[in-house]
Amino acid sequence: MNNQATKELIFGTRPVLEALHAGKEIEKILVQKNAMNEAIKNILHLAYTHHIPVSKVPVEKLNRITRKNHQGVVCYLSSVIYASLDNIVNEKYQSGQSPFLLMLDRVTDMRNFGAIARTAECAGVDALIVPAKGGAIINSDAMKTSAGALHFIPVCRSENLKETIIYLKNSGIQVIACTEKTDQLIYEQDFNAPVCLLLGSEEDGVSPAYLKLADGNVMIHMGGHIASLNVSVAAAIAMYEVVRQRRYFQSRQ
Repeated sequence: MNNQATKELIFGTRPVLEALHAGKEIEKILVQKNAMNEAIKNILHLAYTHHIPVSKVPVEKLNRITRKNHQGVVCYLSSVIYASLDNIVNEKYQSGQSPFLLMLDRVTDMRNFGAIARTAECAGVDALIVPAKGGAIINSDAMKTSAGALHFIPVCRSENLKETIIYLKNSGIQVIACTEKTDQLIYEQDFNAPVCLLLGSEEDGVSPAYLKLADGNVMIHMGGHIASLNVSVAAAIAMYEVVRQRRYFQSRQ
């Protein structure tokens, strides 16, 4: 394990409890299966209270992460401070601006995540929305890949993407999923209204349940033999289609 990784990871019941009590921004906590002493009970209680993702894993996994005495607990610290989606949406509306958001469903590769964050910051996206579980760990590698963009663009962590999609729709924000499972081209979609782009995992794209829940499904034209793009490339094309349409609309007013 390199020094940078060590700085982002703490282990042992006392250090993890201290991090929780201190209000440190925590990415996730791994707890050994069947380990349930008083200290671990306190860790689980505090984690659930503060909506911090917890996974119960075999001891072998914890031993692979660190060879030191982890006491059944490993904690990943986050490199970003998560923002409130409610606050961001309200601030955009109060300022008379049209929200422009990006939601990622199970994008796990930190290089893809970093590249998406970099493009999002350049494109003027107001916030990234990521799942509390099943997404890329936002660590120094992701920060480096983003070229520092994660220092500037807000990241919102969602406990339940389905509920977040419903919240956005109820807030007047159309949720548009980018997928190859449609005939609707992205260029035919109107992006001048408040919008949240939804992109899915590297393996199987956006979850079917979210495709059904979205206000629209759009595809990027593919003229070659390969059926799909890398998610960070697809995200860039989609984001800049929003930028293109909005700049054109503004120039016509």
